[in-house]
Amino acid sequence: MSRRILKRYLPKPQYIKEHKHLRHFGEWLSTPNLWYLNRRSVAWAVSISLFIAFIPVPGHTLLAVIAAIWARVNLPVCISVVWFNNPFTMGPIYFFNYKVGAWLLGSPIEMIEFEATWQWLKTGFLTIWQPFLLGSVVVGLVASILGGLGMNYSWRLGVYRHWKERVRKRIVPQT
Repeated sequence: MSRRILKRYLPKPQYIKEHKHLRHFGEWLSTPNLWYLNRRSVAWAVSISLFIAFIPVPGHTLLAVIAAIWARVNLPVCISVVWFNNPFTMGPIYFFNYKVGAWLLGSPIEMIEFEATWQWLKTGFLTIWQPFLLGSVVVGLVASILGGLGMNYSWRLGVYRHWKERVRKRIVPQT
């Protein structure tokens, strides 16, 4: 993965520092480690934010910011990857998590109609919470490990290809 490509699509530090919800982090956001684009920082940011994206809690972006500051990984990558879970993808992701959890527990998959009410949370969610939360943690861990390793591998592959291209350009054919 090229740094130029990442720099082009990632949010700028000034935008994040001035964001209305994130500016409360103040001087923590001015730590240089949060803005470096290197293999370790980006791979760990992808890994951490993929785990957060699969866990069913509100405020994924805020959790990603706190985790990035705590782990000293690239903040824009962490924020960008956690947006993988958004209102359009949330339903399929959480249903898949539930199916994985039900499979792991050996329980049948119950088709329950979701309603955004407190009454449903009291009754409907109580019947599916164990497989749903287990599936969320397992899928989050697997996605985290595979995403981090995949980013690490693709970064190394990009560096290797760039190095081979430089070597190829240096060698002048002899006639």
